[in-house]
Amino acid sequence: MDEQTIEAYSTGAGRFAAEWHDQPPPTDMYALLQRYFTPGGKTADIGSGAGRDVAWLNNHGFPAVGYDAAEGLLAQAATEFPSLVFRRAALPELDSIGRETYDNVLCETVVMHLPPDEVTQACARLFEILRPAGTLYLSWRVAESVSTRDAAGRLYAEFDAARVREGLGDADLLLDAEAVNLSSGRRVHRLIARRR
Repeated sequence: MDEQTIEAYSTGAGRFAAEWHDQPPPTDMYALLQRYFTPGGKTADIGSGAGRDVAWLNNHGFPAVGYDAAEGLLAQAATEFPSLVFRRAALPELDSIGRETYDNVLCETVVMHLPPDEVTQACARLFEILRPAGTLYLSWRVAESVSTRDAAGRLYAEFDAARVREGLGDADLLLDAEAVNLSSGRRVHRLIARRR
Protein backbone atom coordinates (compact mmCIF):
# COMPACT_ATOMS: atom_id res chain seq x y z
CA MET A 1 0.00 0.00 0.00
CA ASP A 2 1.24 3.51 -0.72
CA GLU A 3 2.61 4.81 2.59
CA GLN A 4 1.84 8.47 1.86
CA THR A 5 -1.81 7.54 1.21
CA ILE A 6 -2.03 5.57 4.46
CA GLU A 7 -0.57 8.53 6.35
CA ALA A 8 -3.05 10.91 4.71
CA TYR A 9 -5.98 8.73 5.75
CA SER A 10 -4.64 8.32 9.29
CA THR A 11 -3.96 11.99 9.97
CA GLY A 12 -7.12 13.19 8.22
CA ALA A 13 -9.38 10.38 9.45
CA GLY A 14 -11.97 12.63 11.08
CA ARG A 15 -12.31 14.82 7.99
CA PHE A 16 -12.57 11.84 5.63
CA ALA A 17 -15.11 10.11 7.88
CA ALA A 18 -17.27 13.26 7.90
CA GLU A 19 -16.97 13.58 4.12
CA TRP A 20 -18.11 9.98 3.56
CA HIS A 21 -20.93 10.41 6.10
CA ASP A 22 -22.20 13.45 4.17
CA GLN A 23 -22.26 11.62 0.83
CA PRO A 24 -25.44 9.84 -0.30
CA PRO A 25 -25.37 6.12 0.49
CA PRO A 26 -23.96 3.96 -2.34
CA THR A 27 -27.30 2.32 -3.10
CA ASP A 28 -26.07 1.16 -6.51
CA MET A 29 -23.23 -0.80 -4.91
CA TYR A 30 -25.50 -2.16 -2.18
CA ALA A 31 -27.92 -3.48 -4.81
CA LEU A 32 -25.06 -5.34 -6.48
CA LEU A 33 -23.91 -6.81 -3.17
CA GLN A 34 -27.43 -8.05 -2.44
CA ARG A 35 -27.60 -9.59 -5.90
CA TYR A 36 -24.22 -11.34 -5.95
CA PHE A 37 -22.98 -11.92 -2.38
CA THR A 38 -23.85 -15.14 -0.53
CA PRO A 39 -26.50 -14.31 2.09
CA GLY A 40 -25.25 -15.13 5.57
CA GLY A 41 -21.75 -15.68 4.20
CA LYS A 42 -18.72 -14.61 6.20
CA THR A 43 -17.69 -11.27 4.67
CA ALA A 44 -14.60 -9.03 4.63
CA ASP A 45 -14.53 -5.34 3.72
CA ILE A 46 -10.96 -4.62 2.65
CA GLY A 47 -10.31 -0.89 2.96
CA SER A 48 -13.27 -0.39 5.27
CA GLY A 49 -12.46 3.25 6.08
CA ALA A 50 -14.74 4.69 8.75
CA GLY A 51 -16.95 1.57 8.77
CA ARG A 52 -20.10 2.69 6.93
CA ASP A 53 -20.19 -0.31 4.59
CA VAL A 54 -19.28 -2.81 7.34
CA ALA A 55 -22.32 -1.56 9.25
CA TRP A 56 -24.53 -1.91 6.17
CA LEU A 57 -23.25 -5.44 5.50
CA ASN A 58 -23.92 -6.57 9.07
CA ASN A 59 -27.38 -5.00 9.02
CA HIS A 60 -28.30 -6.76 5.75
CA GLY A 61 -27.38 -10.36 6.45
CA PHE A 62 -23.67 -10.40 5.58
CA PRO A 63 -21.71 -10.83 8.84
CA ALA A 64 -18.67 -8.68 8.16
CA VAL A 65 -15.27 -7.72 9.50
CA GLY A 66 -13.64 -4.47 8.37
CA TYR A 67 -9.95 -4.22 7.49
CA ASP A 68 -8.00 -1.04 6.84
CA ALA A 69 -4.36 0.03 6.66
CA ALA A 70 -4.90 3.43 8.34
CA GLU A 71 -4.91 3.40 12.15
CA GLY A 72 -6.81 6.69 12.24
CA LEU A 73 -9.68 5.28 10.17
CA LEU A 74 -9.78 2.12 12.29
CA ALA A 75 -10.14 4.33 15.38
CA GLN A 76 -12.95 6.31 13.73
CA ALA A 77 -14.75 3.09 12.79
CA ALA A 78 -14.39 1.59 16.27
CA THR A 79 -15.80 4.77 17.83
CA GLU A 80 -18.74 5.02 15.42
CA PHE A 81 -19.57 1.29 15.44
CA PRO A 82 -18.32 -0.16 18.75
CA SER A 83 -20.19 -3.45 18.36
CA LEU A 84 -18.49 -4.27 15.04
CA VAL A 85 -15.06 -5.79 14.37
CA PHE A 86 -12.27 -3.83 12.67
CA ARG A 87 -8.68 -4.98 12.16
CA ARG A 88 -5.53 -3.69 10.55
CA ALA A 89 -4.45 -5.19 7.21
CA ALA A 90 -2.83 -3.66 4.14
CA LEU A 91 -2.85 -4.63 0.50
CA PRO A 92 -1.20 -6.28 -1.29
CA GLU A 93 -0.14 -8.69 1.48
CA LEU A 94 -3.16 -8.84 3.84
CA ASP A 95 -0.82 -10.78 6.12
CA SER A 96 -3.33 -11.21 8.94
CA ILE A 97 -5.95 -12.95 6.77
CA GLY A 98 -5.72 -16.66 5.98
CA ARG A 99 -6.44 -18.34 2.67
CA GLU A 100 -10.06 -19.30 1.94
CA THR A 101 -11.42 -17.41 4.95
CA TYR A 102 -14.37 -15.51 3.46
CA ASP A 103 -17.45 -16.21 1.35
CA ASN A 104 -17.71 -12.58 0.26
CA VAL A 105 -15.02 -9.92 -0.13
CA LEU A 106 -15.75 -6.23 -0.74
CA CYS A 107 -12.93 -3.94 -1.85
CA GLU A 108 -14.51 -0.61 -2.81
CA THR A 109 -12.25 2.07 -4.34
CA VAL A 110 -9.03 0.92 -2.69
CA VAL A 111 -6.71 -0.61 -5.31
CA MET A 112 -6.25 2.76 -7.05
CA HIS A 113 -4.20 3.76 -3.96
CA LEU A 114 -1.61 1.09 -4.80
CA PRO A 115 1.41 1.62 -7.04
CA PRO A 116 0.39 0.17 -10.43
CA ASP A 117 2.96 -2.63 -10.23
CA GLU A 118 1.25 -3.95 -7.05
CA VAL A 119 -2.28 -4.13 -8.48
CA THR A 120 -2.08 -7.64 -9.94
CA GLN A 121 -0.57 -9.09 -6.75
CA ALA A 122 -3.21 -7.33 -4.62
CA CYS A 123 -6.07 -8.70 -6.71
CA ALA A 124 -4.63 -12.22 -6.57
CA ARG A 125 -4.44 -11.92 -2.77
CA LEU A 126 -8.04 -10.67 -2.54
CA PHE A 127 -9.11 -13.70 -4.53
CA GLU A 128 -6.99 -16.01 -2.40
CA ILE A 129 -8.83 -15.12 0.82
CA LEU A 130 -12.11 -16.24 -0.78
CA ARG A 131 -13.48 -19.72 -0.22
CA PRO A 132 -14.36 -21.79 -3.30
CA ALA A 133 -17.50 -20.35 -4.95
CA GLY A 134 -16.90 -17.12 -3.02
CA THR A 135 -17.55 -13.70 -4.56
CA LEU A 136 -15.33 -10.64 -4.83
CA TYR A 137 -16.72 -7.14 -5.46
CA LEU A 138 -13.86 -4.89 -6.52
CA SER A 139 -13.95 -1.31 -7.75
CA TRP A 140 -11.51 1.49 -8.37
CA ARG A 141 -11.68 5.09 -9.47
CA VAL A 142 -10.79 5.44 -13.14
CA ALA A 143 -7.82 7.80 -13.51
CA GLU A 144 -8.01 10.38 -16.27
CA SER A 145 -4.66 9.68 -17.93
CA VAL A 146 -1.76 9.46 -15.47
CA SER A 147 -1.23 8.60 -11.83
CA THR A 148 -1.69 11.66 -9.59
CA ARG A 149 -1.90 12.72 -5.95
CA ASP A 150 -4.66 14.86 -4.52
CA ALA A 151 -4.14 17.80 -2.15
CA ALA A 152 -4.08 15.43 0.85
CA GLY A 153 -1.33 13.35 -0.75
CA ARG A 154 -3.45 10.31 -1.64
CA LEU A 155 -2.26 8.37 -4.68
CA TYR A 156 -4.73 7.81 -7.52
CA ALA A 157 -2.96 5.33 -9.78
CA GLU A 158 -3.63 4.93 -13.47
CA PHE A 159 -3.56 1.32 -14.65
CA ASP A 160 -5.22 -0.90 -17.22
CA ALA A 161 -8.03 -3.17 -16.03
CA ALA A 162 -6.05 -6.06 -17.52
CA ARG A 163 -3.80 -5.89 -14.43
CA VAL A 164 -6.85 -6.64 -12.28
CA ARG A 165 -8.11 -9.46 -14.50
CA GLU A 166 -4.65 -11.05 -14.53
CA GLY A 167 -4.69 -11.24 -10.74
CA LEU A 168 -8.05 -13.02 -10.79
CA GLY A 169 -6.83 -15.88 -12.97
CA ASP A 170 -9.63 -18.21 -14.09
CA ALA A 171 -12.38 -16.49 -12.10
CA ASP A 172 -15.89 -16.29 -13.48
CA LEU A 173 -16.47 -12.59 -14.19
CA LEU A 174 -20.07 -11.70 -13.35
CA LEU A 175 -19.68 -7.96 -13.95
CA ASP A 176 -16.89 -5.96 -15.58
CA ALA A 177 -17.94 -2.41 -16.44
CA GLU A 178 -17.47 1.30 -15.76
CA ALA A 179 -20.17 3.36 -14.06
CA VAL A 180 -20.64 6.58 -12.11
CA ASN A 181 -20.71 5.86 -8.39
CA LEU A 182 -23.96 7.29 -6.99
CA SER A 183 -22.33 8.11 -3.65
CA SER A 184 -19.16 9.92 -4.75
CA GLY A 185 -20.24 10.97 -8.25
CA ARG A 186 -16.90 9.64 -9.57
CA ARG A 187 -16.36 7.30 -12.52
CA VAL A 188 -15.39 3.85 -11.27
CA HIS A 189 -14.65 0.47 -12.79
CA ARG A 190 -16.57 -2.34 -11.11
CA LEU A 191 -15.66 -5.98 -11.32
CA ILE A 192 -17.50 -8.85 -9.64
CA ALA A 193 -15.78 -12.22 -9.79
CA ARG A 194 -16.66 -15.66 -8.47
CA ARG A 195 -14.04 -18.16 -7.48
CA ARG A 196 -14.40 -21.62 -8.98
